[in-house]
Amino acid sequence: MGENECPQCGAPIYPGATECKYCGEKILVQNTTQQYQQPYSQNTYSQQPQPKVIIQQAPPQTVYVPGINPMWPMKNRILAGILAIFLGGFGVHKFYLGKTGMGILYFIFSWAGLPWIIGFIEGVLYLCSNDDDFMYKHHVRVR
Repeated sequence: MGENECPQCGAPIYPGATECKYCGEKILVQNTTQQYQQPYSQNTYSQQPQPKVIIQQAPPQTVYVPGINPMWPMKNRILAGILAIFLGGFGVHKFYLGKTGMGILYFIFSWAGLPWIIGFIEGVLYLCSNDDDFMYKHHVRVR
């Protein structure tokens, strides 16, 4: 691994950079002065200070996805979809996701048939969505 590569992701690091622009790994930069002699001359000169890259490992941290609150309850997207398809007319999937008001509304109008159709459609949408979209829309974390 060269001095100009990030040890974490292997991306090139530009001289003077304090962190990797791809993975965010902190990099400690020290300037050192090197002296060189010309082979057939007695003149000694100093070259511009060359940055020496020293990698500083960050302590392990808990990774938080932006926009996801770690206090949101853990729910299962598949279970929510199955509840919506089979028991959606009674609003069971809404109660499961913590939307009690909508669950009561579905339960009250379950005799009309419209909550059954909407529940079936919501169940299919839950099963077809990815985890990130499901978490953002329903303010839950997926197991």
